Amino acid sequence: MKQTKNKGIYIIGAGFAGRQLGEEIRNKNIFGNLLGYLDDDETLGGTTLTGVPVYTPISSILKIQKANPADEAIIAVPQASHEQLRRIYNLVTRSGISKTRFLPTVSQIIDGNAHLIQTRELSAEDLLRRDPVVIHLKKSLEYLRGRRVLITGAGGSIGSELSRQLLSGGAERLYLFDNGENNIYEIEKELKLLQKEGVGEKATIVPVLGDLRDREYTKFILNRLKADVIFHCAAYKHVPMLEHNPVEAVKNNIFGTLNLVDAAQEAGASRFVLISTDKAVNPSSVYGASKTLAEEIVLSQKNSNTDFMVVRFGNVLGSRGSIVPLFQKQILTGGPVTVTHPDVTRFFMTIPEASSLVLKAGGVGLGGNLYILEMGAPIRIQDLARQMIRFYGFEPNKEIDINFIGLRPGEKITETLWADDESPEKTEYSGISLLQRSLRFNGELNSLLDDLNTTCYLHPGKESNYRNRIKVREFLSRYIPSLEIPEDEPEY
Repeated sequence: MKQTKNKGIYIIGAGFAGRQLGEEIRNKNIFGNLLGYLDDDETLGGTTLTGVPVYTPISSILKIQKANPADEAIIAVPQASHEQLRRIYNLVTRSGISKTRFLPTVSQIIDGNAHLIQTRELSAEDLLRRDPVVIHLKKSLEYLRGRRVLITGAGGSIGSELSRQLLSGGAERLYLFDNGENNIYEIEKELKLLQKEGVGEKATIVPVLGDLRDREYTKFILNRLKADVIFHCAAYKHVPMLEHNPVEAVKNNIFGTLNLVDAAQEAGASRFVLISTDKAVNPSSVYGASKTLAEEIVLSQKNSNTDFMVVRFGNVLGSRGSIVPLFQKQILTGGPVTVTHPDVTRFFMTIPEASSLVLKAGGVGLGGNLYILEMGAPIRIQDLARQMIRFYGFEPNKEIDINFIGLRPGEKITETLWADDESPEKTEYSGISLLQRSLRFNGELNSLLDDLNTTCYLHPGKESNYRNRIKVREFLSRYIPSLEIPEDEPEY
């Protein structure tokens, strides 16, 4: 802490959020020395906030930094568009300030208060995003007030962001369920720090280690926890990895979901929200097929006291194992940046935006419905690579090469958010559409699940195709014709 006391800090943005961060820096006296605020509101120029000068416009940082240099800038403009954020970041970079943090979009500050623990370093995906749909979450989360909320996969990218946003939503208990102890440890630690800053301090945070593939344990723990609302984020999702491990994909993504659905009904949960993906549409990969079946399991629940619904969306920028962190590593090690195909495109949205819309849909959605999040136009991955290379100060194909390596098993050139027999309808809620569809598999879902169960699990005393990945693909492709079958897959 001694090293930070003499660190000079400028806050970009003299609005409510910036002032709150400034007060925290001054009151705690451990983060550094606040040198001033910068804002584009000319009426603030020459004034002070609790004795700290306000400089205008923001572009004046170029000369102010020379006169009174700082070590760090914090961008506290949570409603900034991506163009505004890019302009501010470029100004800070040109001024010579070595470190930049920012306060993420207003959707994350659902209790109306900004804290330094909420800031993080700016990265490429923050500058590449489209302008997010702003969700006023405090009102949207009223359905969770006083309730017990369970998030599976709570340590993952979407699960952890849901946890952050849920913290101050008024939940009585927040159950963080994951099968990775480090994942839970990290998000629990972060949430506890937020509580120390006054965010959701009344909520009880409960870490829960477990594996949804264990059917009896899943039933036991849900009966013990008595969760009212469940957000099911847990899934294996790496497409090429699951092509090599289809049995584990089925066990985790399909039977894990089935176990959780059955346990939720038995335990009396009122709402169940499955997080799904555009790869479930006409799936070519085992991952996509597993999510198609997971959707069907959830939506086929009839005559239940639990409202089961699905929220489907595309890729999220910066999620673990996704393309943005991969490109970042490749750029920082000198390249090349690898792109599968010159024309490959994907839908993208930010993690906070996706999480906000999931929480909104969970409150306004009706049981038995599938909702899709509006993703805007798809982004060409080659263009994403070029923008990221420039973000880090290099010139594409001159200083950092872009190499095309070909599509990997199970991958498509383009993705879609709905199939030909599905029809999206606008809802009254911005960013959320209802997908009109019919149940799939012609009433043979249970037959397919029985076949997969025989293939994936050992049943003593019975002839079994236990752990035969060729049989898994055979059963899946019988019901999902779009699934691609490798020509030379070894059996094990």
